[in-house]
Amino acid sequence: MISLSGIAVITGGGRGIGRAIALSFAQAGADVAVLGRTAAPLEQVREECLALGVRALAIPCDVADTAAVRAAFAAIRGELGPVDILVNNAGITASVKFAETDDATWERVMRVNVTGPFVCCREVVPTMIERGGGRIINIASIAALNGIPYSSAYSASKHALLGLTRSLALELARNGITANAICPGWVETDMLADTLQNIVAKTGRSAEDALASVLAISGQPRVITPDEVAAVALRLAGPDGAQTNGEAIVLA
Repeated sequence: MISLSGIAVITGGGRGIGRAIALSFAQAGADVAVLGRTAAPLEQVREECLALGVRALAIPCDVADTAAVRAAFAAIRGELGPVDILVNNAGITASVKFAETDDATWERVMRVNVTGPFVCCREVVPTMIERGGGRIINIASIAALNGIPYSSAYSASKHALLGLTRSLALELARNGITANAICPGWVETDMLADTLQNIVAKTGRSAEDALASVLAISGQPRVITPDEVAAVALRLAGPDGAQTNGEAIVLA
């Protein structure tokens, strides 16, 4: 069993992958702070983490808002202490033809999926360097490796997130800090449900046919569970994770 110590921050921590990671980290012994746009699910996750015997914070925060991110991390440092593990999980997608992708859609996806993780990393890296170590785990996607039709903004953002991950890994390795990306295929989350609903609405196909089509595009035989992603994140955050750096770990 993997044991963790220190403080972990998970963005998009109120549901899906973020919730699963927060609970797995808390069960392993880490104090946890969850960030997200909606207060109620964050508070529920906080209560579940507290029940596991660790300290926990829930902070409503849109990672696209730099000032809000700075305030959130200041609160975390003040109440829990310096961050040892950062999981950049918050993300959005947009299913739209490339020619119909407007500036607002492109900029919002980039702001959440790339700039948000950049700002979060910038909040924790200085103290990680001072303390001689840390873990950065970015939840990317197989779209960061292969691309996805009708999701050019999302795919481009995940390519950028993977590039950020690899750059951090090279720059920070001498400071005992690792940076890795988890690249899952389709996961059983609200994002998948929204994507399928969009396909059904636009094409008139059944939900089953819509699911089969997205799985075929990604080349995966099944839908992944949030707990599977959390298990990989836990391994990267644990003691053995020190041996893994700059990797894009595919789950499909």
